[in-house]
Amino acid sequence: MVFSWMNVSILAFLAAGLAFALGPIVVSLLLAPKARGGAFAESYECGIPVHGRQAWVQFGLTFYFYALIFLAFDVDVLYLFPVTAMYPDTTGWVPFWQVLVFIAVLFAAIFYFSSKGVFSWPRRIRVSPRR
Repeated sequence: MVFSWMNVSILAFLAAGLAFALGPIVVSLLLAPKARGGAFAESYECGIPVHGRQAWVQFGLTFYFYALIFLAFDVDVLYLFPVTAMYPDTTGWVPFWQVLVFIAVLFAAIFYFSSKGVFSWPRRIRVSPRR
């Protein structure tokens, strides 16, 4: 195997990238003050001390469903941007029908989730105390 200057430059950039990523972590471990005890183990909310209940609250499962559905549809809509960028350069009706089928599948998914009751928000979310 021939080891050329291109390989040396690739290894140099790899080493520089690792040093750039790991350097601040190592420096902070060496120079940062070490805190022990006191309020170190308490929850931290924007510099405001916690009053009353603990800051750790269990959220309802519907929050996660909404987040996952948002991510799924957000990524699907993100696929439409390259299509719209290339659409003026295409000829014929085939790309139009392909995009129409893609959007129809998205709407079918929305109607399916709606029929399953995923979009219905509960009136009251019960939060059980942490044990």
